[in-house]
Amino acid sequence: MSHELQISKYEKEEIGRALIRPPKMYGKVILSVVFLLLLAFSYSIFIGSLDFRPYFFPLLPEQKQQRSQSCDYEPLKVYMYDLPRRFHVGMMDPEGPQGEEPVTAENIPQWPENAGVRKQHSVEYWLMASLLFEGRGREAVRVLDPEAADAFYVPFFSSLSFNTHGHNMTDPATEGDRKLQVEIMDMLHKSKYWQRSAGRDHVIPMTHPNAFRFLRQELNASILIVVDFGRYPRSLSTLSKDIVAPYVHVVDSYTNDTAKDPYESRKTLLFFRGSTVRKDEGKVRAKLEKILLGQEHIRYERGRPTTHAIQASTEGMRSSKFCLHPAGDTPSSCRLFDAIVSHCVPVVVSDKIELPYEDEIDYTKFSLFFSDTEALQPGFLIKKLSEFPKEKWLEMWRNLKNISHHFEFQFPPAKGDAVDMLWRQLRRKLPGVQLATHRSHRLRVPDWWRRR
Repeated sequence: MSHELQISKYEKEEIGRALIRPPKMYGKVILSVVFLLLLAFSYSIFIGSLDFRPYFFPLLPEQKQQRSQSCDYEPLKVYMYDLPRRFHVGMMDPEGPQGEEPVTAENIPQWPENAGVRKQHSVEYWLMASLLFEGRGREAVRVLDPEAADAFYVPFFSSLSFNTHGHNMTDPATEGDRKLQVEIMDMLHKSKYWQRSAGRDHVIPMTHPNAFRFLRQELNASILIVVDFGRYPRSLSTLSKDIVAPYVHVVDSYTNDTAKDPYESRKTLLFFRGSTVRKDEGKVRAKLEKILLGQEHIRYERGRPTTHAIQASTEGMRSSKFCLHPAGDTPSSCRLFDAIVSHCVPVVVSDKIELPYEDEIDYTKFSLFFSDTEALQPGFLIKKLSEFPKEKWLEMWRNLKNISHHFEFQFPPAKGDAVDMLWRQLRRKLPGVQLATHRSHRLRVPDWWRRR
């Protein structure tokens, strides 16, 4: 006998409909949740925490610019010491005024056109001029209240002082350079702002390798602006503390480089013009001369930095695909930056070179780098450059045109030019300055970390 429950066909249909039909209670819950979500959504729009306007009404260009500017960081605040003219612009014209009249954007003398090779070390001048300018949209602005400053700029033209006082290291006239350095350090040691940080937040331009040579060890805690580290011991200058600046280029910028086929229009494969008798790492120049002199499509020329030589270099770089940059007395030289503004792809042969703004710029996008050992192999450079693909060269040429404005020194200064980039580098150094200053206030065993 079967014990299964007997269910009629009608009862089965009723049970099925009941299972798939949600109870009225569930329907009310769903409606309540939807209502609460709509209420929260409406309230968010009302108080402004949700803004859907950009999705349906795109910003106009001027609105985008306003939003971008509102998000920009504040410019760096720099206090510039007010020094008598004999420490800076007075050296540009020894016959000119040397009194106490303050230098302003209106009366600062222009950098002389006939300065020749001295121009390459004029970073100190352009930094000072940029702080005198009162335009908007700059990386750094001058403040007259030292209490409000993020950093302190010392406008002593130490490179020009070396070049002005005497013709060589043993000339008695170099005493004038030494006296200026003594006066500067005496003034700084008396400044409470120097004492507060032991000079760590003070910026000192020293782009000539012999600049500030008498008292430079007293600046070993300051932020030095250098072009390389060839003449400075590690106790004085390091990449972590200091700022690498470009030399100021001495050839004219190639502003109308508009050839339809720039690769074919530049007939010379590799160009170099300069002194081949140099010290230290610069001895590689004489060795390269033996390998490259007289080779087809290679111009390897000796020359001194005269007005005629600068004109010849301008022509040579603009008509060459590649420009050779071997080390000089120090790892770097002005020649690299002359090549950049000439849109001639630099070929760098300098094992110890350091480059400006390298945290922002990848030099391998527009330059070639070879070690001394590689470059001195007979036939190595010529083979590498002769086989270099045209399309790759054109890409580097376009990159040079896009970045060359970062190596322009000018007045009034412009956004993204060389001075603007240097102030941006300073901004990145300041957190380390604050760390070192704060640690120095509480350490009883100075520099214990370095002794490990």
